[in-house]
Amino acid sequence: MVEDIIDEIIQSRLKKRSRIFKSKEILHPDYIPETLPHRENEIRKLAEIIVVALRGERPSNVLIYGLTGTGKTAVAKYVTKKIAEKASMLNAKFLYAYVNTRKTDTTYRVLASIARTTGLRIPPTGIAISEVYRRYIQALDKWGGLHVVVLDEIDYYVRKGGDDLLYKLVRINEDLEKARVAIIGITNDINFVENLDPRVKSSLGEEEIVFPPYNAEQLRDILKQRAEKAFVEGVISDDVIAYCAGLAAREHGDARRALDLLRIAGEIAEREGASKITVEHVKKASIELELGRIYQAVTTLPLHAKLVLRAVIDLVKKKGSGTTGEVYSWYVKTAENYGYEPLTQRRISEILTELDMIGLINAVVVSRGRYGKTKIVKIPAEMIEVLDSAVSI
Repeated sequence: MVEDIIDEIIQSRLKKRSRIFKSKEILHPDYIPETLPHRENEIRKLAEIIVVALRGERPSNVLIYGLTGTGKTAVAKYVTKKIAEKASMLNAKFLYAYVNTRKTDTTYRVLASIARTTGLRIPPTGIAISEVYRRYIQALDKWGGLHVVVLDEIDYYVRKGGDDLLYKLVRINEDLEKARVAIIGITNDINFVENLDPRVKSSLGEEEIVFPPYNAEQLRDILKQRAEKAFVEGVISDDVIAYCAGLAAREHGDARRALDLLRIAGEIAEREGASKITVEHVKKASIELELGRIYQAVTTLPLHAKLVLRAVIDLVKKKGSGTTGEVYSWYVKTAENYGYEPLTQRRISEILTELDMIGLINAVVVSRGRYGKTKIVKIPAEMIEVLDSAVSI
């Protein structure tokens, strides 16, 4: 019975003290440690920009660039938190707001989240954005200090909602008398500002900080620091930590992936009843992460991209591969079977290129002699079953 399974898990897991973890939270990307190894230069640069707030000046707006997992968010949170603590000791008026605009992804919700950090009560819905902005302005001037607004994954928000809110925020000081606002934007896209309104571009990027990827040695130091606090003593060796760091270093120096690998490896060791985390546990964790990435990529695809992927899977399972023409024929049948009007062959060719770019299929251009060139579409054998189960229309 299902109830018996749940009872068994509760008995075996919850009532026993973990032999692996002391504090699993320390391995989550959201955890901000007391020190951030190998980001001293970036911390210093951002702190030097923001610290002028402690003598009543408005800092420059800052754009932080870097690949995923290079410490951008951690440094921004670390610096603003430390300066807020120092401001409290010096009786300086300093507040900060952190908003991940991928999670808080509408203009209303972003502005409401920012405004609430001043103590305002903003309802989830029901009032106009202009009214939220007016209340935010009033609250700031009544308070009279500096508000630093950290907008994470700002490129995602602009692509989805445009840059109207950014324009308001970079110009907000013109509407304020006694308070000031400074913006810290965080993005993975080095070309992000090129598509902005020129008026936003000039004001938002007053200062820029670029975060380089971590190398394997730096990742090892980061993992070792976290592992000492996260795991029971003796559970993980330096060799396993180094292996984990090496895997993540191949992924553009992504510390977030390295921490995920370490955490999931620990969870697998715990599930298996092991007393130590081994390289095999890390290998299994890497597979779990990759499967999770594939599922996330597939579930967020637009409808017709899913229909194309469905057609490719069915074609590959039957023939092993297919040309773009064959894929299009299968796609048309698939779309009609689900009751949708097919797109043009040119658009489907573009979708195939997009699916290839994100790694869900392989589309290789081959020469057919006097018949010209075509794309041969395949799916790696180890991914077929995963994709097959992930595609739902």
